[in-house]
Amino acid sequence: MDVTREGLNSENTQTRDNAAAESDMTGKLQVNVTANVGLIPIENASITISFTGEPDSTLETLTTNSSGQTDTVDLKTPPLQYSLTPNSPMPYSEYTLSVTAPGYEPVIVSGVEVLPDVTAVQNIEMTPTETSGDAEEIIAIPDHTLYGDYPPKIPEDEIKPMDESGEIVLSRVVIPEYVIVHDGVPNDSTAPNYYVRYRDYIKNVVSSEIYATWPENAIYANTLAIMSFTLNRVYTEWYPSQ
Repeated sequence: MDVTREGLNSENTQTRDNAAAESDMTGKLQVNVTANVGLIPIENASITISFTGEPDSTLETLTTNSSGQTDTVDLKTPPLQYSLTPNSPMPYSEYTLSVTAPGYEPVIVSGVEVLPDVTAVQNIEMTPTETSGDAEEIIAIPDHTLYGDYPPKIPEDEIKPMDESGEIVLSRVVIPEYVIVHDGVPNDSTAPNYYVRYRDYIKNVVSSEIYATWPENAIYANTLAIMSFTLNRVYTEWYPSQ
């Protein structure tokens, strides 16, 4: 969820407002706040919650406990059926979190997605002021991939040749500790690479490609498909070969 983006989509914000206004459903939100050095829980951090696009519409103010966690809070959401039916209006509400804590630079996270009848957990890492000055960090979460307008997947052959030299370098399928994420198309050598823990990578992809309101079996099936696809890419070294 830690993707920085400038600006907000006013049309999506209006869709969210209309959907939430006609619904009496709510979802829950919990915030976990830690230092980005040592992942130490931050106690007594203050979190102000407002609608994304309406920074003055303060809805709730929360405070973290000794574990760096807030209580869960109920927030208004669109109807449940929006997330269960294709081509529906925005199925989640978007909220902005403004986080402050003594000794840490402020953090603003916009576009936090809250679905009906489930609990959203937003992790936030704060930077000590002595290491970075007093700059405000702004994080904008993009639209969910099931709702937003994104470029289509790069086409590729469903069945790939297995006789190319150097394509498979592993003797068996293994679960890696880290996954290398290339932040760009495969042939863009200028895009940076990031080392992401395998379990965190799978968790982030799952949360980006499915809704938590789906039936449990559907969530399991999609998670297994994502894991299988990822391990195939690791085993065949598909992206390095490009």
